[in-house]
Amino acid sequence: MGAEEVGRLATVTLARTGARRRGAREPAPRSGWWGRSRRRRRRRSRGAAARGPLLARAAEDRRRPPACRPEPSTASMIAAQLLAYYFTELKDDQVKKIDKYLYAMRLSDETLLDIMNRFKKEMKNGLSRDFNPTATVKMLPTFVRSIPDGSEKGDFIALDLGGSSFRILRVQVNHEQNQAVHMESEVYDTPENIMHGSGSQLFDHVAECLGDFMEKKKIKDKKLPVGFTFSFPCRQSRIDEAILITWTKRFKASGVEGTDVVKLLDKAIKKRGDYDANIVAVVNDTVGTMMTCGYDDQQCEVGLIIGTGTNACYMEELRHIDLVEGDEGRMCVNTEWGAFGDDGALEDIRTEFDREIDRGSLNPGKQLFEKMVSGMYLGELVRLILVKMAKEGLLFEGRITPELLTRGKFNTSDVSAIEKNKEGLHNAKEILTRLGVEPSDDDCVAVQHVCTIVSFRSANLVAATLGAILSRLRDNKGTPRLRTTVGVDGSLYKTHPQYSRRFHKTLRRLVPDCDVRFLLSESGSGKGAAMVTAVAYRLAEQHRQIEETLAHFSLTKEMLLEVKKRMRAEMELGLGKQTHDKAVVKMLPSFVRSTPDGTENGDFLALDLGGTNFRVLLVKIRSGKKRSVEMHNKIYAIPIEIMQGTGEELFDHIVSCISDFLDYMGIKGPKMPLGFTFSFPCKQTSLDAGILITWTKGFKATDCVGHDVATLLREAIKRREEFDLDVVAVVNDTVGTMMTCAYEEPTCEVGLIVGTGSNACYMEEMKNVETLEGNQGQMCINMEWGAFGDNGCLDDIRTIYDKLVDEFSLNSGKQRYEKMISGMYLGEIVRNILIDFAKRGFLFRGQISEPLKTRGLFQTKYLSQIESDRLALLQVRAILQQLGLNSTCDDSILVKTVCGVVSKRAAQLCGAGMAAVVDKIRENRGLDRLNVTVGVDGTLYKLHPHFSRIMHQTVKELSPKCNVSFLLSEDGSAKEPPHHSSGRSAPARNEQLRVLTPACCPSSTSLQAVTLILPSELCWETPAPEPACTTTGRKPEAH
Repeated sequence: MGAEEVGRLATVTLARTGARRRGAREPAPRSGWWGRSRRRRRRRSRGAAARGPLLARAAEDRRRPPACRPEPSTASMIAAQLLAYYFTELKDDQVKKIDKYLYAMRLSDETLLDIMNRFKKEMKNGLSRDFNPTATVKMLPTFVRSIPDGSEKGDFIALDLGGSSFRILRVQVNHEQNQAVHMESEVYDTPENIMHGSGSQLFDHVAECLGDFMEKKKIKDKKLPVGFTFSFPCRQSRIDEAILITWTKRFKASGVEGTDVVKLLDKAIKKRGDYDANIVAVVNDTVGTMMTCGYDDQQCEVGLIIGTGTNACYMEELRHIDLVEGDEGRMCVNTEWGAFGDDGALEDIRTEFDREIDRGSLNPGKQLFEKMVSGMYLGELVRLILVKMAKEGLLFEGRITPELLTRGKFNTSDVSAIEKNKEGLHNAKEILTRLGVEPSDDDCVAVQHVCTIVSFRSANLVAATLGAILSRLRDNKGTPRLRTTVGVDGSLYKTHPQYSRRFHKTLRRLVPDCDVRFLLSESGSGKGAAMVTAVAYRLAEQHRQIEETLAHFSLTKEMLLEVKKRMRAEMELGLGKQTHDKAVVKMLPSFVRSTPDGTENGDFLALDLGGTNFRVLLVKIRSGKKRSVEMHNKIYAIPIEIMQGTGEELFDHIVSCISDFLDYMGIKGPKMPLGFTFSFPCKQTSLDAGILITWTKGFKATDCVGHDVATLLREAIKRREEFDLDVVAVVNDTVGTMMTCAYEEPTCEVGLIVGTGSNACYMEEMKNVETLEGNQGQMCINMEWGAFGDNGCLDDIRTIYDKLVDEFSLNSGKQRYEKMISGMYLGEIVRNILIDFAKRGFLFRGQISEPLKTRGLFQTKYLSQIESDRLALLQVRAILQQLGLNSTCDDSILVKTVCGVVSKRAAQLCGAGMAAVVDKIRENRGLDRLNVTVGVDGTLYKLHPHFSRIMHQTVKELSPKCNVSFLLSEDGSAKEPPHHSSGRSAPARNEQLRVLTPACCPSSTSLQAVTLILPSELCWETPAPEPACTTTGRKPEAH
């Protein structure tokens, strides 16, 4: 080109651009990345300043004679500069045109901050138990509680299924060699017909590929632990379970949604039968990415996928995850943020192209956020925009080709190629030519900017949602500035030339108080699955050992039937005249020959002695059509010096309290019948005589053991010389409980105590009681079954913990059955298990605290509290802390499990004993089916949340020919008044008199019963004066 032509071209070019500059300008674009950057403005300013001299110089050159004009080379340089500037201006014009056309896709920082806040709200809804069912961002617990801690080692298989191809890896972690990780992998295709076929076809294919991999690696003979990366939305209740919520990423295999994918894969592997695999953990790709990066950087607490699909996970505080019990520590939450906006939360920023993408997808109306940002859809978004612009004549001179109209012809990889810095326009021309549109330079510039807007919007939206996660992490930690690492994977993030830079820049603007390091996952999510598996495998091994230990407390039906059989045999030995002395279950006659029949009538005194408090009662029984029971009682304390003094001091104190009660009621004078509930081991020779065998419960009064307690009481009354009483009956608490309930329910012929101790009684045929003369009628037998097993007949089911409890008890070798089922000992069994587990590193970080070494620390009442279904682990942990046990959430879970197995065994053993009793009654009477009621009392039975239910079920299973009902006594023998059992001190002697009835108060029970058994001729029927506070008792219906 000659210098003159160059000059003319330069003049025309500069004039055109100047005119265009002087023309009307477009409205200023919105603030943000799309606005003119300072660099561009500076460049244009410099261009404008330089244009004037260039234009003047060109005009001057044209006015000069040819000989004086510059050399052609100089003119050519000027022309080249002007042409470059021309094309820059041309490109700027195309950019402005596209900016205006795609205005809705350009999001301001204000809009992004608003989206960030919307996503934070969705996260909160997903974590809430109340709002999770309707939340779009499901915030799924993964049961991954920590990143690798460096102690993991072993040989693992990892499956990574999440797209049209999947990987199988063998990951070997050698802790001894600087935690080296050696990996080898194979990639397998998943054909389209498999992705859209049946679930069994899909998992058969996975199992086939796994078999091929193991064959190649020569490990088919090994049963290696498998980690399964399953990159689809799943709901988990444990780490080795994943129930598919919905398919994404073009998968549509039938029969899988709503099913546990681990079971489906396990079934497919077993169907092959040529190898075995142990699927230990299932995670999605996002969690796998976090775990992979977490192995290299333990500050990593966020996983992010930006590829074919998109998702994020992060470590959330357990106290915020309502769907999982616990408050201690953290758990990785899989946000499943691809569904953000499915409820319409993003409608104001979705465009017509987003809606068209959604309508043509496999899952319309779902994963709307993912369809705006992920690699699966960006190429298609660009294609739809290009088609519309071409139809409107804004591109390709209106030409539309079949290729351009074909879905899938423009991929996200094309977007990445077009946006490359240097060869982007060249790549655009090639790609568009392939689509048959014969693009101009203007078209290439326009298409490149369309790609930029679409990919930039994606980066901005992901930055907004990640910003919400980082902001939540910062708030959770209560720190003004967060420093953390985000593990990232995904083809879009990795291969797009501008994506990561734009994404990081936007994120810094949105959350300036977060310092974030992005760590690229080099090994994909497969290594992360192996790391999760390694952690899970270590925990699973601990779990196996725990299960193995606690299995000794598990009793099968066959074992319980054997216990029932042995109890029955011991009962026969106790009843036999020749075998009674050697029997451990003593089967003591109580001389109670019948249960109440409703004709009982009269006023009686009752005395209940069985602990540090005792009660005196006046019981008024009225028979006839309007039967009623009216009771008045007063509670008295027994000082420790009286309990451990002389027998005379003890019984004098009792008589003094009786005198006080009689004065209070105004009935001192006439000789009244007295029933005496004496809850200590006694041998009875008649109804009104009981020889004390031994003191228990802290009593040590001298000169009482071996003596008749009724006689000791009568002698104390004589010494008082104020009143006279007729002690007509002495019973223990179990018999009293039966009699109390029998007054309400005539079919009650069995009494059961399951509290601090345990015992049972029942109505036996006299012909079977060989230790007494006479064959007619029945008699209540006090079994004293707590000694069952003292002869070694239960040794095969006693554990090492039972033996420890027995060894260190006050009566080693005795009451072995009671030590396995009663409230006095269950807590101690649990304490010994906890010590063992702590020694083995399963509990309390392997530390055995001083409180845990204290005998009696873990009372049975804590079992009842800990096992309550309403009690959250936060409260369980509070109980343990109250006991001086510094526990984690996992510790609390294990302690609750231990309490459960110990109490369940106790209830089952108690049920087996009771089954032996009711079956004996049925067989005594020669019945095919027996209907009987058991009167029950005791704090363990009453207060434990599951004991009664398990015991009832056991009796039903072991005695199917007996219809057994259980009637709860309001307090049995009233050994401990309710207010005392809750920890309050015993009432003083001058406490206001309480008037009690069977319906409203716990004091009736066995004390009432001791008078109900009296023959009518012993009843004292003289009306007593009514005190001011008397209340009429309830009047039960006649039987």
